[in-house]
Amino acid sequence: MSAPVTEAESGRLSHRQIMTVLSGLMLGMLLAALDQTIMASAMKTIADQLNGQTIQAWATTAYLITATISTPLYGKLSDIFGRKPMYLTAISFFLGGSILSGISNSMYELAAFRAVQGLGAGGLMSLALAIIADMVPPRERSKYQGYFMAVWGLSSVAGPVVGGFFAGLNTFAGFAGWRWVFLLNVPIGIVALIVVARFLNVPHRKVAQRVDYWGAIALTVGLVPLLIVAEQGREWGWDSGRSVLMYVIGVVGLGAFLFVEKRMGDAALLPLRLFRGRTFALTNVVNFVMGVGMFGMMMSLPLYLQIVKGATPTESGLMTLPMTFGILVAATGSGQIISRTGRYRVFPIIGLAATTAALFLFGQIGVDTPVWQTMLVMVLAGAGLGLCMQTLILAIQNDVPVKDMGVATSSATFFRSIGGTVGTAVFLSILFSVVGGRISDAFSSARSDPAFLQALQANPQFAKGLSGGGGVDLNDTSFINHLDPTLARPILSGFASSLDTVFLVGGAVTLVAFALIWFLKEKPLSNKSGIQRAAEAAAEAGEVAPAAVAMH
Repeated sequence: MSAPVTEAESGRLSHRQIMTVLSGLMLGMLLAALDQTIMASAMKTIADQLNGQTIQAWATTAYLITATISTPLYGKLSDIFGRKPMYLTAISFFLGGSILSGISNSMYELAAFRAVQGLGAGGLMSLALAIIADMVPPRERSKYQGYFMAVWGLSSVAGPVVGGFFAGLNTFAGFAGWRWVFLLNVPIGIVALIVVARFLNVPHRKVAQRVDYWGAIALTVGLVPLLIVAEQGREWGWDSGRSVLMYVIGVVGLGAFLFVEKRMGDAALLPLRLFRGRTFALTNVVNFVMGVGMFGMMMSLPLYLQIVKGATPTESGLMTLPMTFGILVAATGSGQIISRTGRYRVFPIIGLAATTAALFLFGQIGVDTPVWQTMLVMVLAGAGLGLCMQTLILAIQNDVPVKDMGVATSSATFFRSIGGTVGTAVFLSILFSVVGGRISDAFSSARSDPAFLQALQANPQFAKGLSGGGGVDLNDTSFINHLDPTLARPILSGFASSLDTVFLVGGAVTLVAFALIWFLKEKPLSNKSGIQRAAEAAAEAGEVAPAAVAMH
């Protein structure tokens, strides 16, 4: 009979030890989350400086591709080789990509270096959640995951503010202001690297398993074309020859991926047996659908605030503080309740209901809607996201064997990211396919208004552009800020109406996720961490459990 597992061997960690490791993980997650939002307000300036305005989308696309594809790879490799070496690898890639991006001299260089950044970003978020799953029992995990939600919410506000600040500086500490959008990551990343290297000492039993290289290659062949067409399809044309070629290659690649995964069995990059688990399969479908609607909302709100309300990128970032407040309160509050009661199923149900309601309410906002009303809806939307995101990951982690914790956790991030990419592409296409007609209709209605006709006579250049059939150029909307308010109103009305359509479609999509989440069955939350479960499994198998390394 095996000797009982001692507390030291079981890897039970104190709150202080967990918080020490958590500080490094939060810095790593801040890097990934901030990088997704900081670029939005700085990209125009960066593209102007690098003389690459027409190809700027590739800097985002390259990052998105490598981050999405590397996410499941990090999860699987961390199950085999351990979380610490893979997390340090992710931070190192991100740091290297940040330094290179900060010294890039062309848009093509920036796109290549952003791809290196993406290789790191793919592991920063998913591995942080997997490491917490190793250290903390599911019953207590929501309390700690709430900190991650706080970082994610903070970055959504701080990103546009910080990006706008540095983009507006000519130079800072001897470098062009925009370069600090990337160089700012360096001190944060170094601190994260030191903390994780010093304090993340948890036991890991190396798994003797092949690495699914062919699965990784097939997934790359499948996803890269589809992600490219998602980003570029609106410009190319969704039914153009290039787009169709991307569809074909992507479908063939995904087919090859499924074939390889079936052949690889447990060694697969994303083991297909996990999808036989109802909770795993259902929750990832919900993650994907929620990602579509959530990213549609996150993309549309800044456009409404900046175009319709005339806010700067920095101001629009600050205006979304109520959403961050909603995320923080809901995530921390639900985490405390889950820890006390062990019940979690009700929270994603309420969360998706709140998110759906918020999107439908956003679908009613217009040019004259007071900002405070929109901000109240943001609180509701933030609360919905705060109740959903961590709870869905918790449900997945609680349902899978400890040996699959990394790949299962990364799957949640992976499917939500894919949903976000699809949502952004679809909603931008909807917006720009209807906005031209809505603006034309608004101008037609305004021609019966004497004040509009008088303003038109006072601006002959603008009137000439309208009468010539050229309409207005929507590639650069900054001219609206200098236009007579009477003439600008039809443009603003057209944009507001089009964004309402986007929000309503997003609400319909999220409603599907709300209907699906009712099929989630609640499984009692374990009181044992991943380390403890692994130690017990090793003891039962008559193996020597890896001893926990002393943590300082």
